[in-house]
Amino acid sequence: MTLLPLNIPAGVYRNGTELQSAGRWYDVNLVRWTQGIMQPVGGWQRRGSFTLTGKCRGVITWKSNANQRYGAFGTSSKLYAMTPSTALVDITPTGFTAGSDDATTGGGYGIQNYGAGYYGTPRPDSGTITPATTWSLDTWGEYLVGCSTSDGKLYEWQLDFTTPTKAAAITNAPTGCQGLLVTAERSLFALGAGGNPRKVQWSDLEDNTIWTPASTNLAGSQILQTSGKILCGKRVRGQNLILTDIDAHVASYSGQPFVYQFEIAGRACGAASANCVAVLDNMAVWMGNNGFHVYDGYVKPLPCDVYDYVFNDINAQQASKVYAVNNSDNNEVWWLYPSSQSNENDRYVAWNYVENTWTFGAMARTAGTDRGVFRNPIMVGTNGYAYDQEVGFNYDGASPYAESGPVQIGNGDNIMYVNELIPDEGNQGEVTATFTTRYYPNGSETSYGPYSLTNPTPVRFNGRQIKMRVTTSATPSDWRVGIQRLNAVPGGRR
Repeated sequence: MTLLPLNIPAGVYRNGTELQSAGRWYDVNLVRWTQGIMQPVGGWQRRGSFTLTGKCRGVITWKSNANQRYGAFGTSSKLYAMTPSTALVDITPTGFTAGSDDATTGGGYGIQNYGAGYYGTPRPDSGTITPATTWSLDTWGEYLVGCSTSDGKLYEWQLDFTTPTKAAAITNAPTGCQGLLVTAERSLFALGAGGNPRKVQWSDLEDNTIWTPASTNLAGSQILQTSGKILCGKRVRGQNLILTDIDAHVASYSGQPFVYQFEIAGRACGAASANCVAVLDNMAVWMGNNGFHVYDGYVKPLPCDVYDYVFNDINAQQASKVYAVNNSDNNEVWWLYPSSQSNENDRYVAWNYVENTWTFGAMARTAGTDRGVFRNPIMVGTNGYAYDQEVGFNYDGASPYAESGPVQIGNGDNIMYVNELIPDEGNQGEVTATFTTRYYPNGSETSYGPYSLTNPTPVRFNGRQIKMRVTTSATPSDWRVGIQRLNAVPGGRR
């Protein structure tokens, strides 16, 4: 008898072929690794009974000066505020210009000779994509400030639920903007100000109604030296990171006479969308058009173990919907994105920045925000419902699972006969295991199981390589899976 440990490293590896994922986890849904141990992600439950109109592309939570908790949701057609009692109030500004739930693409007249291609199919990398409508949301003290890409105005809402008062355009602020950012010095940045895709304009410190530079204030503007278009800005420790669709810039406060100094931080590292950036303690991380990037004083590529899977799966025409959510309790950044089979966000990819592992799965969420103000992260579904995430283990019928790539158990021509599994679980019987065997890398597969795990579990299969799939039992729970072991005996040659 030979005891074979299935010591599969934490995280998913899915670059190249399935055989290149040998000995690693290859296909997963709704699972993560914590300190090297596999477990399911938390479930979710609906927050309140409200339904948002239009697809949500902006979420923020904050506390008032009186320590009351608030939230705001920006959709393609509305701006909502959530009260401390989880009631929803429509604070959409008067005269607001609604946008589109989806990105739209300008077509062409075929990609080949006349009559050879489909009418309306643009040439590769040609035509114009109008992004889906997104919101940039921040706080000015206890007030909410926001800007929608479809409307371009900078708005402020002053926590008035009594009327309720609508958000109102900020006096003297530029229009035609892409987004906004409140700096640590309490200046309001207008990104893409006045319809100029490379212009950053800022207000006086402590007064977001003063925008005309004068000797008595610190208002000003700067046109970035870039051929790209500004998409978003984020506060990073000591600096303000501004991302275009092709490069990255930083703005640092320097006082008079220039107020803010701008410099390029990285090239060929543009953002995929206006909301694809998450800020951690001392760095920012984002999804680009063809990879992930991190800024910690320098822009660097972020190696990704599931790069091939994600960027072959994403719907590039709808990439403006990509939304990053920091899940700080689990040391993760999640990117919500539309798969190639969907026009709407239906997938996520997550990076554990402490253990440097990757995972992915299916989840229909358009936007979200981290815990902190509220006990759990909040995400918004494609159905317009808001959800408290990481709550219990309800997945609306979905089942967490993980399947390995090929694991070699036989050497050379020899095969192995497996008759027993010795499981390593946190609580016995909370998962099942299924094994798929092959004699050759491209040979036919034979499936065995699922086996409800006992200690030990009788099994019966043979082969040179196997794949193992673990999934939750009928009753979802907070299970743990470590290193499973197989009792096997060498067989003959095949």
